[in-house]
Amino acid sequence: MDSGTPSLRSRRQHAVTGRIPLAVVVVDADGLVSHWSSGAGRLFGHSKEAAVGQPAGDLMPVSGALTEDRTGLVNGGYETYQPYEAYDELGPELHGRSSYPTSGRAKLSEPGRPRLDVLWWAYPLAGPGPGRHLVLAADVEQFRTDIGADTERIAPGFSLHTEFPDAESLAGQLPYILPNMSVAESERIVDQVLELGYPVLEFSQHERVPVTPDWGVPRRPAGRAGRAYGTTETGAPGHADPFGDHHPAPAPELDLEYAAVRERLEFLNEVSGLIGSSLDLARTIREVTSAAVPRFADFAGTHLRAAVLAGEGFPDGRPDVTTVWHRVWVEHNDEPGRWDDTVPVGEAIAFPEHTPFFQCMVTGEPVLIPQLSAEDGDRISAQFEKRDLRPLINNRSMLLVPLKARDVVLGFMVLMRRQGRQPFDDMDRTTGAELAARAGLVLDNARMYTYQENVAETLQDSMLPQVARRMAGCDIATRYLPGTRLGRIGGDWFDSVKLPGSRTALVVGDVMGHGLNSAAMMGQLRTAVQTMATMEMPPAQLLRNLDDLAQRLGDNYLATCLYAVYDPIRSELQIANAGHIPPVVVRAADGRSELLDLPTGAPIGVGGVPFETATVRVDPGDRLVLCTDGLVEVRGQDIGAGLAALCESAAHPAASMDHACDTIIRALNTHGGRKDDVALLMARLNGIPDGDVAEWQLALDPREVARARRLVRGKLYEWNLPQAVESAELMVSELVTNAVRHARIRHVGLRLVRNGALLCEVSDDEPAPASLLDATADDESGRGLRVVSRLARGWGSSSSAHGKTVWFEQALVGRGSRVTRS
Repeated sequence: MDSGTPSLRSRRQHAVTGRIPLAVVVVDADGLVSHWSSGAGRLFGHSKEAAVGQPAGDLMPVSGALTEDRTGLVNGGYETYQPYEAYDELGPELHGRSSYPTSGRAKLSEPGRPRLDVLWWAYPLAGPGPGRHLVLAADVEQFRTDIGADTERIAPGFSLHTEFPDAESLAGQLPYILPNMSVAESERIVDQVLELGYPVLEFSQHERVPVTPDWGVPRRPAGRAGRAYGTTETGAPGHADPFGDHHPAPAPELDLEYAAVRERLEFLNEVSGLIGSSLDLARTIREVTSAAVPRFADFAGTHLRAAVLAGEGFPDGRPDVTTVWHRVWVEHNDEPGRWDDTVPVGEAIAFPEHTPFFQCMVTGEPVLIPQLSAEDGDRISAQFEKRDLRPLINNRSMLLVPLKARDVVLGFMVLMRRQGRQPFDDMDRTTGAELAARAGLVLDNARMYTYQENVAETLQDSMLPQVARRMAGCDIATRYLPGTRLGRIGGDWFDSVKLPGSRTALVVGDVMGHGLNSAAMMGQLRTAVQTMATMEMPPAQLLRNLDDLAQRLGDNYLATCLYAVYDPIRSELQIANAGHIPPVVVRAADGRSELLDLPTGAPIGVGGVPFETATVRVDPGDRLVLCTDGLVEVRGQDIGAGLAALCESAAHPAASMDHACDTIIRALNTHGGRKDDVALLMARLNGIPDGDVAEWQLALDPREVARARRLVRGKLYEWNLPQAVESAELMVSELVTNAVRHARIRHVGLRLVRNGALLCEVSDDEPAPASLLDATADDESGRGLRVVSRLARGWGSSSSAHGKTVWFEQALVGRGSRVTRS
């Protein structure tokens, strides 16, 4: 003092009182962090994302043993924990259930960071849930330069805030401690802090200064230096920065307004980060609704127009009383089940005209009702039949906000606060409208994605064939899995085609690329294969013609294709491959599976490359597995591993064809990251026994028609199928008559096949296809195929360079009919 240096007390009061950088942490009953301020991140070196949900003791390591001296202050004071030779541990205090605040000092040390000396204050918090603590912490080192004193003499403590001249100002600063909490919760915690004791710095038994937070937020222009306890020369409370600058304090009501604005902005920023993490419409709705509770409201319900929810495209026109809305999600913090019966999720409802809900969806503007009186609740509830809303809405504050995109209302949110919480005000209306605007944009993006995905899936489904499960001499099962890429549409396909001679064509292909172009290309190639298959050309010739077609269609037409023809009477496969992965045959005799070694050939569209047809002998019961590369290819692995897994899974015993397909899908679809679509076709090659086939050759003589009827009649009686005789005789007579009349040189072929149905084929050397004629009353011919089309279950005609075959199928009911295995 003699040297003119200000007293230590005055320097402490000038530098410490007011704004101090604080770390703010909330710890739940399990010792896990539920709130972590930016100041805590700077002090302890952990980000909010890394800290929330983690044990507090792991984030705030403490060295030293716990040494406490519980000293009860006299004259109604508060319990204070004074550190002595050792430092207090922060962690153990947070797991207690004490109703008193605690404080102490702790030495913090972590690898790579300077050793910290920290002051801390811990407050037990009331509700929701027991055992929560609010922890304030500050670095002692900041006082060394600001105060110029021995920091070992500084201790944290508690005191009545009314002991200080600027008590009201101190109370007004506390909302800044919890900037990310709701107003109601913040006010409750402030009341607790004031009741339990204001945090102070103690320099001795009689020297204390209050602590208020410094969030690093720019304040009003600086004023002149203040007096003791942070007062300006006019006596108004002020803030002293650790760097010595002094700022006049705003009025308490401005402080609260500032905190409220800051809280709402932080709320909107946090919500923006939470919603929109997915393009899934249902998930987006849940994210939007859940973000509002409990921080902004106690109840939130989201309604969407039916067209939006169904992914039918952008809704037309303004909603009216006939518009159907779906309640897609509800979030609340009331007791479980309270809202379930009255406002169930999934309900479709049209809102009455004289309700605030209708007003919001028609005007597209927020509707604010600060408090729903009993009269208001009765009036609104009366508009709804068979439900009483009054117990749920009366005396609550209500805010309705529209969810819009491009000035069209897609839906709206109902937000409510219970009685006892601060009602919604104009600032909340603005906040809710901004929340709805951001949510509306996210919902519209999800809606457009859902719509485009539905269109793509509809197109894909329309292009995939409806493969018959049973063909002559074989059973077929298929699976298709769309890719996980955006759009989920690709160029994989499979098909089966009924051919003359009881044969079946089996095909699987994969157009290179993804998206609508690949799907359209796939549709063209599939149609071409179906058309050429009925022309009875060999597999290699079919692929050659398909390759020529792809080159004519454009330079970008590239696809792999595997085409196989199964003859159940000869028990053989004829296969040609155009750059596709080889098929797998599972032998019925020993259960062994093998990849067929076929000439690979070049993909369709390359041009100028020959294709070869390979003949493979098969036995009844063997299984043929065809698939696209999306099933066996895994990024970063050799395709040989996938083919080996395909062979292994295909050989696994299965109760049915469907189970066998599912086994393969499960075995090969376990790896992550599959993006390509998958087509799988499995055929069990049952064959047709010789005893179920009858063939004859007929001369080009009209008298052979009667012989054909006798042959068919005799064979059907031999097969114990007397019910089929009359219709079969009539249809065979018509087909043989046409064949004898139009054949040129060669004989007429007649074949009967019994295989679940009666198949009859009549062949001749006239290549012109058979067709229905529009016979008049005076015509003596032209009615034969009409008779066949009326009596048969199905019929058809196929042509080749050597002639044509006309066939019909007749359903069998009798002891002689054979039923193939499923």
